[in-house]
Amino acid sequence: MPNIKSAKKRVLIAERNNLRNKAIKTNLKTTIKKANAAVETNDASANEAIKLAIKKIDQACAKGVMHKNTAARRKSAMARKLNNA
Repeated sequence: MPNIKSAKKRVLIAERNNLRNKAIKTNLKTTIKKANAAVETNDASANEAIKLAIKKIDQACAKGVMHKNTAARRKSAMARKLNNA
């Protein structure tokens, strides 16, 4: 544990950010899995599931949880899957 006041604060902030990032990442992974499953089963709601997944990817990118190029790559891959299905 750090002794300096600002270092103690940074530990608390890092812990808080870690929890926030983990929540965003797990929600994102779940949404992406549901969208991929909807596309693979040719579900009627596949288009809506993809839209929701892309929205979650954009939100994760805006929060700084995901790099913008990674977000663009993931969105492109989802669009390709939807168009090929």
